[in-house]
Amino acid sequence: MSIQPAWQQRLDFFGPPIIVEPSRAALTSDAGLLPLRQFDEHIGLTRAFAAALDDPRDPALTEHTFLEMVRCRVYGILAAYEDQNDHDTLRHDPVFKLVAGRPPDGDDLASQPTLSRFENAISIASLKRLRDLFIDQFIAAFPRPPRRLTLDLDAVDDPAHGRQQLTFWHGFYDQNQYLPLVITCADNDQLVLLSLRPGNVHAAPGADDDLAHLVRRLRQVWPDVELLIRGDAGFGVPWMYDACEARDLRYTFGLAANKVLQRRSEPLLTEAVRCFEQTGAPQRLFDGFWYQAKGWPFPRWVIVKAEANAHGTNRRFVVSNRPGARVLGEAAYDDYAGRGESENRNKEFKCGLAMDRLSDHRFVANYFRLYLHAAALNLLTRLRRQVAEPPAPAAAAAVPTEALAGAERRDHFRCRRQRDPLGEGQPCTWRLLLIKVAAEVIGSTRRVVVRLSGSWPHRDHFRHVCARLAGAAARAAPSG
Repeated sequence: MSIQPAWQQRLDFFGPPIIVEPSRAALTSDAGLLPLRQFDEHIGLTRAFAAALDDPRDPALTEHTFLEMVRCRVYGILAAYEDQNDHDTLRHDPVFKLVAGRPPDGDDLASQPTLSRFENAISIASLKRLRDLFIDQFIAAFPRPPRRLTLDLDAVDDPAHGRQQLTFWHGFYDQNQYLPLVITCADNDQLVLLSLRPGNVHAAPGADDDLAHLVRRLRQVWPDVELLIRGDAGFGVPWMYDACEARDLRYTFGLAANKVLQRRSEPLLTEAVRCFEQTGAPQRLFDGFWYQAKGWPFPRWVIVKAEANAHGTNRRFVVSNRPGARVLGEAAYDDYAGRGESENRNKEFKCGLAMDRLSDHRFVANYFRLYLHAAALNLLTRLRRQVAEPPAPAAAAAVPTEALAGAERRDHFRCRRQRDPLGEGQPCTWRLLLIKVAAEVIGSTRRVVVRLSGSWPHRDHFRHVCARLAGAAARAAPSG
């Protein structure tokens, strides 16, 4: 335990003097991590993660296990301690000791140099096992075989601020960076597969191989599942069409505009402008046609959206082999636009959980660090679904959520976030309402007592999460 030197600070703004001094009690500021650790114990996420790693060390000389260090890093990321340096302080924290598997008054956890050696010790074989582990955990998250899954592909820029291996300048992003590939599932929000790539690649290289591996694994378990693939125009390239068509996958990809597409969609845009000028109401028109680019072996169906409003005009193109795309172009396009929700998961990954802090020098070490951040995201995502409130009953004449648009859609999701702040909450919301709470930790031979503040305004959220976890554990327990 770290004992701070005695000191007092006198403040005089109140009237009677205010004396601030340190306490010798074992205190923490992150007691809200405990329910997350309880959920982790139930689903076995970090235990399986650590088991996938090769540990080359002599067990007789090992003080900090890989499992302990995985949990230090994953829970540190969840609590906004994304850097190894943070753990030089956190190694003394009683709650971090508990979540890592040590008693609160036990030996200190791993220091920054030890964590650095840990991340740099990971082998390529371990990374391959982690890739399959993420797919295994994704499959296990479904209580019954799904009939259909929607998988979203995205490239997420990861700016670099040093001289890490394989970081390069990317002209589009105008920065030195990595460019990870992320595949998420729109049906349960989980991150299913990821790849760390050099910073100067196009969005799509390697995506066909990753998709082929993922599809093969999923169909080994669910041979009848229908898979829908979505991606922006960066993935609208011939080898991605070929990869999908060879595996009987339904896809919708963005398509970059060119002179031929613009010429063929000009009448639709003209009609949208004419209707807007006549009515003053924003216009959003759709059309579709067969189109064959020079490098394509045969024509493919292209949907065009033309918009006209007070801000000007806008045209967007997608290419799709979905059967309904030729009949219901607007619906097919709107389903493609739904991939924006998966982009929100990527935003959480990058901004909320600091995925872009890949500051090890070696590329393989940074690849492993990306997996640590992904594990933190999946743990939070799965817990969020576990504690979410059931949808509010809709009025008899209410429009289905999928059909809402514009201000009505924004109001719907705003009300949903207000009603269920944890079930809909981003990482910063979870930290504010649950994770970041001071507590006193008292350990004995019989039990560990964690005393929260009686005036903590978000105590009900803590109790709600614990009650949901207890209910889930009771349902999962064998009867008899």
